[in-house]
Amino acid sequence: MTAYDLNESDSYSIEGIHYRTSEPISVYVKNGLIESIKPLTGEGERSLPFIGPGLVDLQINGYLGMDFNTDPLQKATVERITRALWSEGVTSYYPTIITNSDEAIEAAMSAIAGACKESPDTERGVAGIHLEGPFISPDDGPRGAHARRYVKPPEWSLFERWQEAAEGRIQIVTLSPEWPEAPDFIAKCKASGVVVSIGHTAAAEEQIREAVAAGAAMSTHLGNGAHVMLPRHPNYIWEQLANDELWTCLIADGFHLPESFLKVAVKAKGNKTMLVSDAVSLSGMPAGEYDLHIGGKVVLTSEGKLHLADNPKILAGSAQMPIWGIAHLAAKQIVPLAEAWDMASVRPSAFMGVPSAQGMNAGAPADLVQFEWDGERIRILKSYKQGKEVYGNER
Repeated sequence: MTAYDLNESDSYSIEGIHYRTSEPISVYVKNGLIESIKPLTGEGERSLPFIGPGLVDLQINGYLGMDFNTDPLQKATVERITRALWSEGVTSYYPTIITNSDEAIEAAMSAIAGACKESPDTERGVAGIHLEGPFISPDDGPRGAHARRYVKPPEWSLFERWQEAAEGRIQIVTLSPEWPEAPDFIAKCKASGVVVSIGHTAAAEEQIREAVAAGAAMSTHLGNGAHVMLPRHPNYIWEQLANDELWTCLIADGFHLPESFLKVAVKAKGNKTMLVSDAVSLSGMPAGEYDLHIGGKVVLTSEGKLHLADNPKILAGSAQMPIWGIAHLAAKQIVPLAEAWDMASVRPSAFMGVPSAQGMNAGAPADLVQFEWDGERIRILKSYKQGKEVYGNER
């Protein structure tokens, strides 16, 4: 995997099965864009892979043993993760910085910005930064693995300091609306073009409605980061499901949410349902026991579940990439493969307003993935970023 030059004016085609229509196609690429898509004829019995838009992950904490929340974060780590994610079909993503000290968050933002400036690959891959915390609920349960000592109410001047360090790259902020300062902070975020997502919250229903009125537009990993016990109704999960203004992100790895919840969320949110990995650094790693700086001793099972070493019932984060969630939704027939793929590609792109929202259409960036699907698992064969092959795996 090497850097590539977008100034090359080469033109070529990529052949495969359209992920939505199941028809053989040739995707013609020129100058990093999709020039046209045409039917592919005379193929006989030749086996072709599927072709779909590159995946877009709105929330990822790390991959392959590397963590965006390691203090201090090295610029080289950001570049290595960006390139490594190509093997998972992820062509754009939002590195996620979680609750930490003010200084650590600022340093992480500066490192990501520096990596983007120094590496063209990183600049093209990092669509923005997701700040998850520290403006979240201090309660056990909703707070999740976030350190209680760093949780605080929203503070605009502090956010501006972090945004300056990030050189304007913070595009998503996850917060809890339970803080009195939340509505004003949300309104300022919206005015500055930053998406506010509700998450890690113990907010009352009226506080969630006030947050949406102020500009909150998304729910972070809905159904997770919550109390173990909730009132039947009303509660903050039902309120977010029922709110037509909120887009919803789900972790569909088969461990974080039961199939019944996934089905209900998809029915309630429709085209505003998106997938995220929320993957931690152990994603992509072999099964075994590990010691994390956030979470302590954990076990990654051969089935893909990550749990605390001393309590298998308590998850220690997600260890799976978006293709795992896509495969789970399709294999369980919660949604067709094409819709599941859209939930992790064109929908998050459209929500964030980035060019890849055009999907597989003429004029769109040629962020593409060739993959195999056997009805249970997805295998990435090739990834293309703006028309250049950045990952290749023999069939």
